[in-house]
Amino acid sequence: MKVAIYTRGLDIDQVNPLQVLLEELEKYNVDVLIYRPLLGKFPLPAKHLDKLTPFQVSEDLDDSVDCMITIGGDGTILDAVTLIKDKNIPILGINFGRLGFLVNINKEELTAAVEALINRTYVIDKRSLLHVDANKPLFESAPFGLNEFAIHKRDTAPMIKIHTYLNGEFLNSYWADGLIVSTPTGSTGYNMSCNGPILFPESASFVVTPVAPHNLNVRSIIISDESVISFEVEGRTEHFICALDARREIVDVSFQIAVRREKFCANLIRLNENSFLSTLRTKLMWGLDKRN
Repeated sequence: MKVAIYTRGLDIDQVNPLQVLLEELEKYNVDVLIYRPLLGKFPLPAKHLDKLTPFQVSEDLDDSVDCMITIGGDGTILDAVTLIKDKNIPILGINFGRLGFLVNINKEELTAAVEALINRTYVIDKRSLLHVDANKPLFESAPFGLNEFAIHKRDTAPMIKIHTYLNGEFLNSYWADGLIVSTPTGSTGYNMSCNGPILFPESASFVVTPVAPHNLNVRSIIISDESVISFEVEGRTEHFICALDARREIVDVSFQIAVRREKFCANLIRLNENSFLSTLRTKLMWGLDKRN
């Protein structure tokens, strides 16, 4: 078996768990690729260094990699998706962040997670992605995301007007600070914070949610992910923000932008006892009633 280890970065108190992970993988003679910046930041024992192959970009990964293990929070998962692209490498996330909604395996479960990986006693959740098309280069290296695409006004600029079309047919003009197009996976993120609905991961849908709309009668709308959603933006300023998961670019009103479902999926590993509903209850306190 061959695995890749990725992280945005570790605190000094997280180095020991990294060594524990390497030792657990060594027990099973697993070939390990490790994110190159980790090698320069932390002194790892020589017995591990001699067996590690560094990688840094998507081209360093191929179909021989059986799994990518991420160490961090949900943002680390989002990064890993852009590294894997369409290679179908499943992702096993170990939570060293705060909430860890996508990364629902705690660091205390590290040994059990490795055993499940080796024995293949896990479940793979296929999560749909969204793809961004534009008439000018936008998110060139990875124009796809797991959570959401958002259009947003810049800093203290006045609200913007977002003309939105569904398969070429006019949907609505949103007077708002911004507009979110979320996947089912992203529905528990920025979309939920803006009072958008929560979708089950297997829902073949997008949800369109305005950010601070200046209308009492504007709400989220759920549409088929077979749809193409396109936008025209106008406002008192010439520039606005396009965000794709944790990435953002400043664009001008000459950009013509559309969102559709990506042709490939992200594969997230979870242990058998973890489910979407149990994560809703434990991480987002779904249905919590202190009277009980």
